[in-house]
Amino acid sequence: MKKLVLFIPLVLFVVLGVFLYKGLYLNPKELDSALEGRPVPDFKLEKLEDSSVVITNHDLKGQVYMMNVWGTWCPSCKYEHPYLMKISRQNVIPIYGINYRDDRDLAVQELNRQGDPYSLNIFDHDGRLGLDLGVYGAPESFLVDHNGIIRFRYAGPIDMRVWQETLFPMIQQLKQEAIEGKAS
Repeated sequence: MKKLVLFIPLVLFVVLGVFLYKGLYLNPKELDSALEGRPVPDFKLEKLEDSSVVITNHDLKGQVYMMNVWGTWCPSCKYEHPYLMKISRQNVIPIYGINYRDDRDLAVQELNRQGDPYSLNIFDHDGRLGLDLGVYGAPESFLVDHNGIIRFRYAGPIDMRVWQETLFPMIQQLKQEAIEGKAS
């Protein structure tokens, strides 16, 4: 029995090693989302630029769109911003910004200075919508179909490679599904 007790640390070390080794091959940008395939959570939040305008999830239904969670405090969001500007100029998809746990005035100043790629900006001051979306941090983006169903989540900054290889093909597919859905 005493000899068996001596092997316990070795067994624990091997088990821990297997988990760590498996973790080396996980892609941190491919996070499971419990919301994929489910509707955008209900929300009622103010527009970033005008606190008298209230936006709900129902206002966004009817078209394929991308939600992008961002903040002025986020260095990766600053990296992503020029790419979002290019994507916005292509007019492929409306991008709705979710300004996450930020200062309203700083966010508006940042958009005025750097340009605004968003068709609409939602002010999520306390982070409740981000929490409901399962946001781990910023930036994160969600592709939503014309029925208001989250179809894909991307964690991390979007650049042209991510746009061309991942998001754009998916958007084309979602738009085709919307066309086919209207025809039937």
